[in-house]
Amino acid sequence: MPSAPYAGSAAGARRPAPLGKFILLVEDDDILRGAMKMVLQWEGYRVACAGDGRQALDFLRAGGRPALILLDVMLPGLDGWQFRQQQRRDPDLAKIPVVVVSALDAADCPDADAHVRKPFPIEELLEAVRRHG
Repeated sequence: MPSAPYAGSAAGARRPAPLGKFILLVEDDDILRGAMKMVLQWEGYRVACAGDGRQALDFLRAGGRPALILLDVMLPGLDGWQFRQQQRRDPDLAKIPVVVVSALDAADCPDADAHVRKPFPIEELLEAVRRHG
């Protein structure tokens, strides 16, 4: 069943900002990345974006410390599996929770704190962010 257009909370009002928690969104699709970023910012999150795993690792190694990483798997260059391997090898980065957002089934994705399957209802993504971020 198609989901209703996103309207924030049940009454359509914005939720209180989650104290500006910081999320790194790793997604190669420009349109989806922009839409996810907009919704997350609308919910009060601060969002940095990367188009592939290499950009994400560079950002993290330069000192970016998000509360959560939203990670696509099928990325150009350094993909989600390779990103997770390198993230787990680095003690400073391994502690950052990861929610995989992918069209693949969870069993076909790298190990993560949670999995959200594309296409997804916005509320499902936000619930995973609230739970793990």
